[in-house]
Amino acid sequence: MTASPRSRRRVLVGVSAVAAVSLGVGVAAGTRITSPEDAAAKTAAPKASQITVPVEKKALSSKVVGRGDASFDGAVNLRVETSGLNTPAIVTGKVPTVGSTITEGKALLEITGRPVIGLAGVLPMYRTLSPGSQGPDVLQLEQTLDRLGLDPGEVDDEYDTDTSRAVERLYEKAGYDAPEPSEPLRQAVDQADKTVDQMKNALRQAKAQLKQAKDAKAKDTSVQQGAVDDAEENLADAQEALYEAEFKAGTPLPVSEVVYVKTLPRRVDDVKVERGGTVNGVVMSASGAALVVTVKVDAQTAERLKAGMAATLDLGEGTAVAGKVRRITRNGDQYDVVVAPNTLTAKQLALFRDANVRVTIPVKSTAGKVLAVPVAALSSGPDGGSRVEVLRDGKVELIPVTVGLSADGFAQVTPSGDAKLSEGDQVVVGT
Repeated sequence: MTASPRSRRRVLVGVSAVAAVSLGVGVAAGTRITSPEDAAAKTAAPKASQITVPVEKKALSSKVVGRGDASFDGAVNLRVETSGLNTPAIVTGKVPTVGSTITEGKALLEITGRPVIGLAGVLPMYRTLSPGSQGPDVLQLEQTLDRLGLDPGEVDDEYDTDTSRAVERLYEKAGYDAPEPSEPLRQAVDQADKTVDQMKNALRQAKAQLKQAKDAKAKDTSVQQGAVDDAEENLADAQEALYEAEFKAGTPLPVSEVVYVKTLPRRVDDVKVERGGTVNGVVMSASGAALVVTVKVDAQTAERLKAGMAATLDLGEGTAVAGKVRRITRNGDQYDVVVAPNTLTAKQLALFRDANVRVTIPVKSTAGKVLAVPVAALSSGPDGGSRVEVLRDGKVELIPVTVGLSADGFAQVTPSGDAKLSEGDQVVVGT
């Protein structure tokens, strides 16, 4: 059967439509077909680029930074030796308040109506001193009296009459009567004085008898003369005994009336007694009048520090004050670095007392501004020397350098030989 012309046209149009659709699908599919090489190129990481920073010109300062608690320097416990008292050690007055100052030569407490005078010294008061005493504690006393301008005579280890008089002046300066010698010593003086009077009378009688014998024209007055000689000798012995008794009855220094502290003045931190109470052991604790901050560091850090180094103490908010390292002492596996402010106003003292303080101690610094690069920019060359990589005109140049002070992540560098390195040059710190 033969198709009509209209039927043939519909078939041709249908075939053309299918072909056009197939061509579109093919083109679309073709755009999505990628070779393995193209796929690898498209998924590969981008080529690494170099990270650079400019060479800077700056002052470098290596420092130790830490935090520590503020306190008053050198706390000590004060004890009064009361074994020499014949009555209970009752506190009768002069009880200090916390925060008050112990001053050398002044009474820091009153026990049984008598003062306990604070003096500076390293040997404790362990016995009553009196005329005739000898030893290093006497030497310490005389050195103290001399320092206070109380004139103990020759400064030696013997407690003599000059020492007694200086002790009297010490008590007078403190506002108290000087201590009295013991009753037996006073009685010995009275007895010696009476003996001197008796010997004087005996001498007068012997001389009178000698005179009578001579007036009577006695041929032999040897007996009477012998009696005078004996009486004169006895009087001399009695006067010597009186001098010795008076010497021994000079002003003593009772063991219970002095407390030695290594250094004065000091601040009272705590009081352990009250008026009317009995002294038993520690009466108070005291520290230095100067406020300090103690920072704990390890052994390696301690090796970089020494007494006298400048420091800054800071509470923040504009409270920084200048100070110095006072001392460094070992404390177990660590070291205590004690830093003291140079000066403090009353307001600053109130702020710093018992506060936790930031302490900065410069250890070493450059003399002005120097070329500096980040420590990460340094590398080691084949010869073991240091170098930096400088990016110039898209190319990397290796510049040998001598490394100086390192601080805060930067290092001082100086180009070696004919190499050139200037502020602003871009050094490679990574890729």
